[in-house]
Amino acid sequence: MRDSHSESDSDSCRDLDSLLVPVVDDDGAPFWEYAAQGELRVQACAATGCGELRFPPRPCCPHCQSFESDWRRMSGKGKIWSYVMPHPPLLPAYAAQAPYNAVVVELTDATHIRLVGNVVAEPGAALDSVDPARLRIGAKVQVAFTKGAGASGVTVPQWLLERS
Repeated sequence: MRDSHSESDSDSCRDLDSLLVPVVDDDGAPFWEYAAQGELRVQACAATGCGELRFPPRPCCPHCQSFESDWRRMSGKGKIWSYVMPHPPLLPAYAAQAPYNAVVVELTDATHIRLVGNVVAEPGAALDSVDPARLRIGAKVQVAFTKGAGASGVTVPQWLLERS
């Protein structure tokens, strides 16, 4: 997911082609469309009197059972709720970047919504670009978006540590 095009980065991008990519289904398609526009949005119930946010996206509100929904823009701010440092990696495509982080981020404007991703030094940086010693539960993060490598081209949210 790197943006530069040096020869060594080009090799890395080929490796990134084999990383896991999100499966875009009908319910979640708007999430990925907004991500491609650089916006973090969460599905919300559009029924009068409800308005509950829900993630992952689904056709029916679990609170009022309405099938009406819209997508609310979030600030993109959150905090690390949990994280792991997989090493050795579970999948061969991740070996060159191990150890790397996988985080669960709790959104500031919707604390019951948690998203999975990686903390990186800058948008598109390698998954191992942040020193693991800098990660901690409760660390503040801000979303950044990176267009995926390979045929999928899905733009994914990643996370940047906020300066404290």
